[in-house]
Amino acid sequence: MAVAEAAPARLGLRPARLRPSLLGIAVAVFVAAMLAGVLVGPVRLSPADVVRELLDRLPFVRVPSRLTDGEAAILWQLRIPRVVLGGLVGAMLATAGAAYQGAFRNPLADPYLLGVAAGAGLGVTVAIVYLPRDTLPVAAFAGGLVGVGGTYVLGRSAARSRRTVSLILAGVAVASFLTAAQTYFQQRNADTVQEVYVFILGTLATVGWREVLLVLPYVAISGVGLLLHRRLLDVMSLGDEEADSLGINASRVRLIVVLAATMGTAAAVAVSGLIAFVGIIVPHTIRLIWGTSYRMILPLSIAFGATFLVGADLIARTLLAPAEIPIGVITAFFGAPFFLIVLRNARSA
Repeated sequence: MAVAEAAPARLGLRPARLRPSLLGIAVAVFVAAMLAGVLVGPVRLSPADVVRELLDRLPFVRVPSRLTDGEAAILWQLRIPRVVLGGLVGAMLATAGAAYQGAFRNPLADPYLLGVAAGAGLGVTVAIVYLPRDTLPVAAFAGGLVGVGGTYVLGRSAARSRRTVSLILAGVAVASFLTAAQTYFQQRNADTVQEVYVFILGTLATVGWREVLLVLPYVAISGVGLLLHRRLLDVMSLGDEEADSLGINASRVRLIVVLAATMGTAAAVAVSGLIAFVGIIVPHTIRLIWGTSYRMILPLSIAFGATFLVGADLIARTLLAPAEIPIGVITAFFGAPFFLIVLRNARSA
């Protein structure tokens, strides 16, 4: 880590540091979004009663709850698990997107760059056709890892100087192949199209804590691994040759970052489906406002990624209530124009 700290100084740069006040603002916004997600819904819950219920669950605190059994079930088995799941998925997708952009030095990279989405989609389609429904998350996770594994095998065959570009191109090729295979299975089993599209458009619908407990270990391990490499990503932004000259193995760092981001992304996709643009919108918003250092981007992506997806889910389930809009539609509504802005800035840079 000493090399990572000294590298920007040797090049005349002042590495940005995450100020506690900024982190406090990010956490406060996240908590506000979580509370809104818990309180808003078809069944009205009194904010005061919800706070009393939450306090009553804390150890050594005795504040009698005023919620009925039905209201308590709605709170603990529907709303809180959904909000927590949205926070975990949003934090993971935003952090993975930032990590991919740093590892490949490509501002348009997102968590699905290397074939995770296509692999997960194929895995879910195969599971819907041939396997029990409770295997869908496992199939999506395995499919995502297979997609990225195939991309890495193809991309690593190129010369070292072209390996980054080759990985991106290999990701495009593998994603196209896996999408074609998914389309084939859908055409052969037309009755599965509706279920597959629910996955493709994304959803945070959950009953209970099963999905939260399923994704939590992967998100935690992936998030910690990426945070530990945030300084190295700052050095990587200078180029592989410069990083190597400073004693950092750029290829190894890129591999570790990609593996960590991919594992977390595959787990998130397995429980939420394909929710696009989170990995583009959140990191680039942070760059535009607070700077380009990954020492700030990665920690803030966790908080603001969670906030963004919880807010998007709140819009998805209330805009046309009692009907629910797929959350992927909401993120795409905001993400598509934002992506065009990023693309224009990238071309003019």
